[in-house]
Amino acid sequence: MKTNNSPLMKKLWKNWMDKEDNNAANELIQHYMYLVSFHVERIATHLPNKINKDDLKSFGLMGLYDALNKFETKRNLKFDTYASFRIRGAIIDGLRKEDWLPRSLREKTKKIENASEKLEQKYQREPTSEEIAKQLGITSQEVEKLINASLFANVLSIDETPKGSTAEGIGYSIPDNISVSPDERLVKNEKIKELIAGVKELNKNEQMIISLFYHDELTFTEIGQVLGLTTSRISQIHKKAIFKLRKILKEI
Repeated sequence: MKTNNSPLMKKLWKNWMDKEDNNAANELIQHYMYLVSFHVERIATHLPNKINKDDLKSFGLMGLYDALNKFETKRNLKFDTYASFRIRGAIIDGLRKEDWLPRSLREKTKKIENASEKLEQKYQREPTSEEIAKQLGITSQEVEKLINASLFANVLSIDETPKGSTAEGIGYSIPDNISVSPDERLVKNEKIKELIAGVKELNKNEQMIISLFYHDELTFTEIGQVLGLTTSRISQIHKKAIFKLRKILKEI
């Protein structure tokens, strides 16, 4: 495998930057396709199974092409980092435009919200995913998956990056190419603040897993190695944290 600093890679970059050599561009694309695959898999974990990964891959590939065309080698920035930002943004932007959350899924998440509210009034506390599942006649795993997908949709709708900014929040950053009114921006900022405050209310392990998974982009297996826990246990803690954050978003 060619390393990023190998003579061949340096030659490919030189041919592309100096001569806009299409053959060099194609080889660079092939070399960095692993970034597309990585981000497709990461984002797909938050989506319903019916979402076609090939569509995500197409979005990501457009982001990689965009990164290759806009990258400046003189900047003190690794291409991997720059391309990752473009790839994630392209996938998320594609999902937003395609309205990836089906109506049936929206209806199911609405039922979960209603059941959660009734159970909270009944028990005077936040219901568990098992209690909600029993109320609706489905599995707790399905409840958690629906809540996870719904949370991801909500995060996408509020966690946008102002034009020209490269800052990232708990969700995946998306370039904001449409100007918004000061009132709309204020509401979004307040929602983001509430979500950040919600993360701080999680316990130590939940905060750590949210940070390592969304910010540092470690896998559940890697997080388990860091915390000395099994992959399945990390998955359980992650789902519980997402459940709590979903409730916070619903109340905003």
